[in-house]
Amino acid sequence: MKNFFTTLSNIWKIEDLRVRIINTLLFLLIYRVGCVVVLPGVDPSSLSTHAKEGLLGLLNMFAGGAFSHASIFALGVMPYISASIVVQLLGIAVPYFAKLQKEGESGQNKINQWTRYLTIAITALQAIGYLKSQITGDARLIADPVFTILNVFVLTSGTLFVMWLGERITDKGIGNGISLIIMVGIIAQLPGAVATEFLTRTGGQGGLVTFVVELVALIAVVMFTILIVQGTRKIAVQYAKRIVGNKQYGGVRQYIPLKVNAAGVMPIIFAQALMFIPAYIPSLFPSIAANPTVMALANYNSWPHNLLFAVLIILFTYFYTAITVNPNQMADDMKKNGGFVPGVKPGMATANFIDDIISKITLPGSIALAIIAVIPAVASMIGVTPIFARFFGGTSLIILVGVILDTLQQIESHLLMRHYDGLMKTGRIKGRSSAPAVTGSSPVI
Repeated sequence: MKNFFTTLSNIWKIEDLRVRIINTLLFLLIYRVGCVVVLPGVDPSSLSTHAKEGLLGLLNMFAGGAFSHASIFALGVMPYISASIVVQLLGIAVPYFAKLQKEGESGQNKINQWTRYLTIAITALQAIGYLKSQITGDARLIADPVFTILNVFVLTSGTLFVMWLGERITDKGIGNGISLIIMVGIIAQLPGAVATEFLTRTGGQGGLVTFVVELVALIAVVMFTILIVQGTRKIAVQYAKRIVGNKQYGGVRQYIPLKVNAAGVMPIIFAQALMFIPAYIPSLFPSIAANPTVMALANYNSWPHNLLFAVLIILFTYFYTAITVNPNQMADDMKKNGGFVPGVKPGMATANFIDDIISKITLPGSIALAIIAVIPAVASMIGVTPIFARFFGGTSLIILVGVILDTLQQIESHLLMRHYDGLMKTGRIKGRSSAPAVTGSSPVI
């Protein structure tokens, strides 16, 4: 405990770090206040409760509860995330965007500009769908078309403002702003979920012992997720020795840390997008709504649904790793800098060697990711309340773990740079950013 307070004291002594942490907290406070400001012309007491269930419940978690409360930040940063993913995929299919990705800072600025334009278009479309599906006639205090036009503008402006807050946190705060906003939205649901589970168990369904067992299981899942997020396979790289004047350059051995889960949370997001299709089939084709296969695939808690979900995650993990990690580029960069893998020829042989290792470590990584993704459904099957079960894995838990590790890593970097002790005695914290640089831009989460 003494070391803990000493670390807090060291953090407070560093003026730049102190200011950044305060700025981050203030920006996040502004976001949370905006999450409870209701859209103009909406009666909160007449809103539907379906926004807390299923797919809508997941979106509501990412928006920090703003989705179900019809807040001005109801759509959160998800349209920006969608736009970032689309632009990144365009970098593979469209030569213009592929060229921008290779132009350094100027190209990245243009990509960011295109992402913002696309965010506006996606947000406007999603705002119309949100108003039509979530704000029923009883909750509307203003008649159409004024209500729709006004709130499409408000929702779009709200998303752009949240995006701006994220950028300000990145520039003047600590950590990745967009990721922190998503994390805060998820954590905001945790106290209510724990309270609901506690009242359910102590009210006669399992008792206090069952609740304690669930907490222990949650801690175990978090520890397993940390192992997957931080797991790396190190490749030794030797740099050629050069003597310039009286100084020696190179001649040292370094390591390339290849992530076991290089794709992060993106495979789960892609797989979830496809798994939403079975849920919409009954509404599009009423004649097959009663088909047992369709019903099983549309049921979040069914084994067929989760088995297909796991298979899609494994496939998308390989796909996303292939488009984000470029062994050829890594081999070329090593060759240009005079580096080589001991026992492997530079050039194509090195690229094949790295690609082979990535293929081998991606399989266990993808399986572990699939297990984490289906744990919430398994928890729901054995009686855990749905809102609490979401914290047992899936997108929310991976985002929480990754963002917290990244933020702690940045804080530790500030401490070590000022010659203070780090946050841990046994080693340094490794965040997701510890992976080697590769071509292409990564999504903010």
